[in-house]
Amino acid sequence: MLDTDIQRSPARPTNRRRWAALALLASAQLMLVLDVTVVNVALPDISRALGLSRGQLPWVMTSYTVMFGGLMLLGGRVADLFGPRRLTLIGLAVFTGSSLLCGLSGGAGALLVGRALQGVGAAVMSPAALATVTPLFTGTDRGKALGVWSALAGVGSALGVILGGVLTSQAGWRWVFTINVPIGVALLVAIPLVVPASRVSGTAERDLDAAGAILVTVGTGAAIFGLVNAGGHGWSAASTILAVLVAAAVWTAFAVLERRVRRPLLHVALLRRPAVAAGGFLMLAATGLMVGGLFVGSFALQHAYRYSALRVGIAFLPVAVATVIGAQAGSRALARVSARYVAVTGLALVTAGYALAASWTPVAALVGGLSIATLGIGATFVTAFTAALTNVAPAEAGLRSALVNTFHELGGAVGVAVLSTVAGATLVADHPAVADFGRVFAVGAACAAGALAVAAVLVPRVPPAPEAA
Repeated sequence: MLDTDIQRSPARPTNRRRWAALALLASAQLMLVLDVTVVNVALPDISRALGLSRGQLPWVMTSYTVMFGGLMLLGGRVADLFGPRRLTLIGLAVFTGSSLLCGLSGGAGALLVGRALQGVGAAVMSPAALATVTPLFTGTDRGKALGVWSALAGVGSALGVILGGVLTSQAGWRWVFTINVPIGVALLVAIPLVVPASRVSGTAERDLDAAGAILVTVGTGAAIFGLVNAGGHGWSAASTILAVLVAAAVWTAFAVLERRVRRPLLHVALLRRPAVAAGGFLMLAATGLMVGGLFVGSFALQHAYRYSALRVGIAFLPVAVATVIGAQAGSRALARVSARYVAVTGLALVTAGYALAASWTPVAALVGGLSIATLGIGATFVTAFTAALTNVAPAEAGLRSALVNTFHELGGAVGVAVLSTVAGATLVADHPAVADFGRVFAVGAACAAGALAVAAVLVPRVPPAPEAA
């Protein structure tokens, strides 16, 4: 029963059960990350089938990320108050049901509502799932667990493109969404049997900062909308400027409110802690470079190289594999050297990979460059998670997880906005030239180099510890 989250504190699970719990929760998290990019390749088919207008098409992606990122902090705080396993199951149920709605949709309205509800479920489940994982492991085992979780952040984005291409070509675009349904139902059955419940305060209902939750949701949602809108309409568009101004104003109001309420949703001082600030920045930079590169890369393969959806998916296999290798290598390196060295090395690889993709025009150079970049991004992801969650108290695990994941969604929006703005008319040209994408990847290389310079100063230079393995 879900009520066990509050009623009791279970005995520490066996080693085998802990890793089984991680496998189930990681599978659930992977579905959420996949759905950020899985529709990339399927968008042309979706547009033809449902008669989407040019203005509606971006919202197939944006409605998910706006709700996912906007509600993340609220989801993390509620997980801390009411029990992370309980919120994991609730979020997973919402995500699974809304995936079915997307798959069965007969028009733009139903699809966009379904995508928004997917984002709501993801925002509830994602921080809760990570908050469930963190207390299960200690010492070097926690480092290994965070290495697995970190790999999901990057490999899920690459696998989304691969899976989207395969499903769209072989089964139809509706399977991009409905494949979540049987997996989600199986996880809803398995998680309560394997994942232990956690003890939370019985007075949780009185501790939720509702006003702060509304403000941070509106502010983050407006920021993500403005960034994504900039990619399609430009930074000088009135809709972009208004959204960014609203985000800034609402975030300012949120910061003022949190200093005055008795039990704030977020202690703003938390963001000034070196480890949390470094983790948030690394997640923002790594996700922006990952999602932005995949967005431009998949577009280049389809429109400049004339690849089919299936060929695009197959072409990105090395990118996905490189992300996993980078995350595992980064996890091992963190046991031996400080987080600063791992972050700087990872971002140096990203810079080199983007530079390779910008220099030559063959497909091998594009895919090879992105693979080198994601090797570094995988290492950067694990550094971000480890920095932000090392030695976190159980009562704060959901909130810190939500902070990291919020920067993940913001980073994706920033990456797409910046690189699609640089691409400009190339993205709407009927027959774009391969060389036209070179300047886009050159800007990506410059952004990675800038992130490297910031990380060299911002990421704490501390010796490795068992908790940061």
